[in-house]
Amino acid sequence: MDISSASVPTPPAYREPLPRGVIIAATPLGNIYDASPRLLAALAQADIIAAEDTRRTRSLAAALGVEIRGKVISNFDHNESARVEDLIAAARAYSVLVVTDAGMPSVSDPGFPLVQAAHEAGVPVTCLPGPSAVPTALALSGLPVGRFCFDGFAPRKAGARRSWLESMRSEERAVCFFESPHRIAATLAEAAEILGSSRQAAVCRELTKTFEEIKRGSLGELAEWAAGGVKGEISVVIAGADGTAESSLEDIVERALERVEAGERVKTVTKDLAKEYKVSKNELYDAVIARRG
Repeated sequence: MDISSASVPTPPAYREPLPRGVIIAATPLGNIYDASPRLLAALAQADIIAAEDTRRTRSLAAALGVEIRGKVISNFDHNESARVEDLIAAARAYSVLVVTDAGMPSVSDPGFPLVQAAHEAGVPVTCLPGPSAVPTALALSGLPVGRFCFDGFAPRKAGARRSWLESMRSEERAVCFFESPHRIAATLAEAAEILGSSRQAAVCRELTKTFEEIKRGSLGELAEWAAGGVKGEISVVIAGADGTAESSLEDIVERALERVEAGERVKTVTKDLAKEYKVSKNELYDAVIARRG
């Protein structure tokens, strides 16, 4: 679809000047027509726009037919802390609009340091609601998400990632997180090993874009699917534990103790059973040692 000539006029209701202070605004995840009328008006009226990528913000405004009149400055992960003092000073007298490349600022995106500092300094802070990958992925997952937690990006290092996944074993809320296409296969494989291959999940890829895809299934099935390679921006939703993890682990511990009493080494037994039942080797070992003690 050609959007280069798109022109969406600012509704009269939003022609009033923006208030002074910090204004965080959600931008489209992919489809620019998810931009709200309030975002269009803010882009046109803001005195200062703090953008994660100034070029992408200008391109978005141009595609929406909005002329930016204010000053546009960069505000991304590596410079936002240095920007805070100057932006807070400006926000005392002017409107400072904070936008990222896609979605809601401060939700695993730049914006949090400025919002926190504004509250502490008594500078007004408001939000123009809109697109966010988190509720979009939750809604599309087809999983029970009445209670959920969001964990940002999955840990990059293998050790930290395994510990993080192990913390989900008894988490009864659905868990949503972001992952890189380069690490999604490894993360899903480890999730299947640690949480159990039958635990349900959904991988939401390229949300609102042309090649949007929602892949649902068990962690085992998703790990096998991802092994072939996955591209794009990815959000993952893993269903909460069903409350049987502890009793299941207890059953495995009982079996382990029977083999240990028969003369086998604890490390050998826990390694074998952890692989067989798709549970954490370290957690099973600690549980067996605790019972023996």
